[in-house]
This record gives sequence, structure tokens and C-alpha cells, in this order.
Amino acid sequence: MSADRLTLARIETLFANHGTDWYGGEAISQTAHALQCAQLAEQAGEPAALVAAALLHDVGHLMLAESSTTDMRHQEAAAQALADLFGADVTEPVRLHVAAKRYLCAVDPAYFATLSPASVHSLALQGGPYDAAQADAFIASPHAEAAVRLRRYDDLAKVVDLPTPALAHYLGIAARCARHA
Repeated sequence: MSADRLTLARIETLFANHGTDWYGGEAISQTAHALQCAQLAEQAGEPAALVAAALLHDVGHLMLAESSTTDMRHQEAAAQALADLFGADVTEPVRLHVAAKRYLCAVDPAYFATLSPASVHSLALQGGPYDAAQADAFIASPHAEAAVRLRRYDDLAKVVDLPTPALAHYLGIAARCARHA
């Protein structure tokens, strides 16, 4: 995985080149998942930065697909690559969305039952649920609450053939959140 920094044009190219790939064992594409996640955040009235984070939370998978890497740390790759373009209000929920799943499994006994089989499998690869001390440390960190909200949208964004606004709509929201905007 290269340490390339992302631009909005590069993000659009990543979706064009790899967005039709299946999303992690689910029955929808990477792009459909990203658009559904952003749509859920937008419909919930989230700030533009969290809508952008929802769109971009798995862009690390697209980057890794391009480099033929199977590293499971897509969230770190994405947050690092997005850091020059966006502030922490976008990059930190992206970086923390995997940790948020581990947190939710630790604090909400019903949450685990809502996970898809693919998400249960990835949870095991990601270290499993947090213990109490890890959960407390996570939720005390800046941007943890936003990451938990993003995680919940992420879990719901797996509906086959759900209509969403086009990628351009959400890239426009992301552009407004970019440092140069």
C-alpha cells in the first residue's frame, strides 16, 4: 500500500476503477455501500463532515484493491491518505469506524446479533470485541461518538438495489469539507 495522498479527483477515479467490486462478502458493490452509508448520514441530519466520512470510510479498500494488498487495516490507510485533504472531523471517524464496531460489541449485547456474517468474520480478524477498559478508552477519545454513528450507518448500508443520489452529489459535500474549501 502506497502512502499516496488523495485528492477528490483521485477518489472519483478509485470509485470508477474499483467501486464495482463486491463489498467485503456482501451482495452489493463498494460504491453502493459507500453511497448508502452517506445517504443514511445525510438523512439523519449529520454534519457535512460526517456525511463525507460516511462516503469515504472504506476508501482504503479501494486503495488496497489498486495495490493488490490484502491488509485488513483499510481504515488507517484511508485516514492517512485523506489527512492532507480533510481535517480530523472527517479523517478520525474514518480511522475509528472499525474500533467503533469493537466498542459496540463490548457495550451493547444486542449489537453483535445485528452484524452480517461477513461483518462477524471481519470482527474476528480485527481483534474481536473490546474489553471494558478498551471500551472506556475508546469512547473517551475525540471523535468516538461520531465514529459510533458512522458505524451504525455502515452496518445498515448493505441493501441490494437501494436508490441513492449519485457519487457526484456526495463528492460535492466532501468538496465543501476539504481544507481548500
